[in-house]
Amino acid sequence: MIRQGVRYLDQRTATTPYVRKALRYVFPDHWSFLLGEVALYSFVVLVLTGIYLTFFFVDSTSQVVYHGPYAPLRGQHVSEAYQSVVHLSTQVKAGLLVRQTHHWAANVFIAAIVLHLFRIFFTGAYRKPREITYVIGVTMLALALFEAYLGYSLVDDLLSGMGLAIGYAVGLSIPFVGGNLMSLLFDGPFPGGHALWPRMYITHVLLLPLLIGGLLTLHLALVAFRHHTQFKRSERETEHTVVGLRAWPSYAPRTLGLAFATAGVLVLLGGLVQINPIWLWGPYHVYEGTNGAQPDWYLGWLIGGLRLMPGFDVVIDGYTLVPNPFWGGALFPLVIFGFLYLWPWLERRLTGDRMAHNLLERPRDAPLRTAIGSAVATLVFVVFVAGSADRVSTLLWISYPGQIWFYRGLALGLPPLVGLIAYRVCRELQAGEAVEERRHRAEAAAETAALRGETATGD
Repeated sequence: MIRQGVRYLDQRTATTPYVRKALRYVFPDHWSFLLGEVALYSFVVLVLTGIYLTFFFVDSTSQVVYHGPYAPLRGQHVSEAYQSVVHLSTQVKAGLLVRQTHHWAANVFIAAIVLHLFRIFFTGAYRKPREITYVIGVTMLALALFEAYLGYSLVDDLLSGMGLAIGYAVGLSIPFVGGNLMSLLFDGPFPGGHALWPRMYITHVLLLPLLIGGLLTLHLALVAFRHHTQFKRSERETEHTVVGLRAWPSYAPRTLGLAFATAGVLVLLGGLVQINPIWLWGPYHVYEGTNGAQPDWYLGWLIGGLRLMPGFDVVIDGYTLVPNPFWGGALFPLVIFGFLYLWPWLERRLTGDRMAHNLLERPRDAPLRTAIGSAVATLVFVVFVAGSADRVSTLLWISYPGQIWFYRGLALGLPPLVGLIAYRVCRELQAGEAVEERRHRAEAAAETAALRGETATGD
């Protein structure tokens, strides 16, 4: 019956050659390649849970009086957006589970992209002919950060409201166009008009998901067209051969297992580990603030950039040309993403390597790349840690100004030091391998000479 069904379908669609070719497609078998798949399956969970959440969310900041089951909020004036999320979390069946799963999936999605980017960068997988694939991946990371920022801003609780206020201030600091741009996006001065929430909502649930999904599809298509990169683990793996697992029967069960495992872990996190309990934060009002306001981890480096920049503006003839938030909130992330976008061409200029590559390099094989990448990653990490200075000051009673000055010095001195150490370690590892290789060759030559001598004696 199955054979007849396949024959019937093939006679009318002529798809058998394409299906056969797809089943023979070879996939990589190194564990590090699974990071991209984790990001893919997290995105699928994000879309599915997001669809469920849209049935209950109200994209309005109109004020209502809360009369729900959560006693501490009863009688308070809250926005319809905030009330709908509290209602979803406390009264809708599986609402809290789905909302927290959605939030955890966003965190895992971005974390997997970042780790995948590390693997791509330090192994040289972005080199010719895969520069466009790499650029699309970096663009997806930027869009994912913006998408996540909009997602937790829609809730209109105290933390998300303060996050919007910070984002508005950073936008205002953009020279020349900042004021008009923020007025257009926010539908007026902060906290914005009634059009802000519908704009954020449609961008979060439709525009950015479609854009990320389209880029993801293009990214995967380019990977399939160019085939995957691979580590050289034997002589049969060269720049002109593709080694790995066939789609069927080897790879498909593995990736399906990973898909279900990713979804299962995210659902377990959503059901067992609390995240973003907005009923504890309370609704946002422009006259309220909290020292505990912290964004999700993936935006911590932006808060750190704002904290570390010295308090100065560029003022010309009494006109503030460049306000202070611009340096840490806008220029710093632009520099980091600019470095990521331009690095394939910068490395080509530095090394003169214009050849096409299908084999990956270990970090030790490219000391300069490893050193520069380690320095930039260290800078971002130090700035990220600096974003927690206010919480450390509150919890441990450590001077906030003292922490800021310490992190400023660390941000200037530690990245070059880490880069230098990484470079020296790579060179020493290379030298050690060269010595080991020469020893093996000498031993092999001695064994060959001994065998020849025994053969001559026997003759």
